[in-house]
Amino acid sequence: MAKAKLSLAIAATFKANVSIPVAGGKAADVEFIFKHRTRDDFKEFVDGLHGAEDVDALMDIASGWDLDEPFGKESIEKLVQRYMGSAQAVLDVYIRELTGARAKN
Repeated sequence: MAKAKLSLAIAATFKANVSIPVAGGKAADVEFIFKHRTRDDFKEFVDGLHGAEDVDALMDIASGWDLDEPFGKESIEKLVQRYMGSAQAVLDVYIRELTGARAKN
């Protein structure tokens, strides 16, 4: 199998699945389209997370998803209000994907 070739020209966005916790049921996977950041931009984003509203943080990192509802501030608000663990789940995946950290199984 051929190895993937690294390119210094990165895409503006990337996709990743987020497992959204559902109370009383199984978690639901949602594919998000995330905005790519440079290391310096990422550090600035992380530094600004303290005290940030969940909706604002998610709008800052994502630009779309594979849900039937259109992606936007109103829909993100519904997500975080109805699925209380969703904001943390989305942020965790975003940070893990950008930093290359992988969950241990």
